[in-house]
Amino acid sequence: MKVAVFGGGSTYTPELVNGFLARVEKFPLDELWLMDIDRERLDIVGGFAQRMVAHQGDPFKVVLTTDQRRAVEGASYVTTQLRVGQMEARRRDEYLGKRHNLIGQETTGVGGMAKALRTIPVILGIAKDMRDLAPGAMLVNFTNPAGLVTQALAGYAPDVLSVGVCNVPITAKMMILKEWEQATGKQVEPERAELQTLGLNHLSWHRGFTIDGEDIWPQVIDRFIASLQADEHPEWDPRTIEVLRMIPNYYLQYFYHTDRKLAAQEKWPPSRADEVIEVEKDLLQEYADPNLQEPPEDLMKRGGAYYSTVATQLLNAHYNNLGETHIVNTPNKGAVSDWPADWVLEMPARVDRQGIHPLPADPLPPACFGLIAQVKAYEVLTVAAAVHGDREAAFQALLAHPLGPTADRIPAVLDDMLSTHRDYLPQFWK
Repeated sequence: MKVAVFGGGSTYTPELVNGFLARVEKFPLDELWLMDIDRERLDIVGGFAQRMVAHQGDPFKVVLTTDQRRAVEGASYVTTQLRVGQMEARRRDEYLGKRHNLIGQETTGVGGMAKALRTIPVILGIAKDMRDLAPGAMLVNFTNPAGLVTQALAGYAPDVLSVGVCNVPITAKMMILKEWEQATGKQVEPERAELQTLGLNHLSWHRGFTIDGEDIWPQVIDRFIASLQADEHPEWDPRTIEVLRMIPNYYLQYFYHTDRKLAAQEKWPPSRADEVIEVEKDLLQEYADPNLQEPPEDLMKRGGAYYSTVATQLLNAHYNNLGETHIVNTPNKGAVSDWPADWVLEMPARVDRQGIHPLPADPLPPACFGLIAQVKAYEVLTVAAAVHGDREAAFQALLAHPLGPTADRIPAVLDDMLSTHRDYLPQFWK
């Protein structure tokens, strides 16, 4: 079995390698191909990955390449964790927002749109190579904005099995379990618990939790509200949570508390990208140590907790036909009956050898659906803009986004966005 990882030079890669090492008996991987266009980073990260695997007795081979088609050829699974333009492009996305007094963030608002425009053509190119060189392989996308990228795959590469994943749901699940154990003194294995989540990637609401099939959500949400009420500076307005009876995805703060986020942004530098650039410098220096054989503790500073768990559990569930429930980004296909079937949603799905099967779910209340519909319109328009280099579609995407500029400021923001990333947006500069 061959797994190809695009963005193999990512500082996340060692955690992914650990996930494969932990499951090697159930998931019989033969070759892990790490592909990256940055040869220097690939050699550092890939060299460390090879040492990690050698330290565990070489259960599989780690191959490094800068050749996309060689990486794809014959793969059973392809994972994408790439960043077009690398971390400097993320930094530009963030400060693009700040320049125009808009949210500067890598997955939502103008920054997320810029990232999507750069990323979608690259991911669709990988899907095209999979169609030619690895028919039947599954593409697992971690690249942000994950839901938007998966929407592009669903629309423009429907014949390639693809799914989008994010570590936010599993992080929420593990936090709820930790708090439950502290409150009850009872330890619960993660596989006994299930989280109910619905929405879009980075725009979802957690609304149910079961342990061994028993619904404990009333206790979970009541404790959450009590913790907010007791906090002098709560993360969420307690009354909002009381009304919704749901826990919003962290990224909904950009929509629910925009003024707070803009105020924090005014204190930059450093932005998050500025911080991560420094973290990555230190990590790469550690990875380059020929004596290092296990991921260093500093990897946690990079973020992305449970990344390896999400990635390898999903592949394992598919390969071994487990029928497990995973929260993923996948086309609705009627699972939420009142919502469009072609919308890619973040929702629970059964994963088995036949693919990804979204599970029936009740729709969210109108207060949530209204925001979802607005952002989904933005996503669909952004996909069209990215694929066709369509400036009018890009204009409409900014017009639709609730965090976008006012209509009269769209031309200036769009021109700035396209000019800032001109080297990575040839479709707009024909």
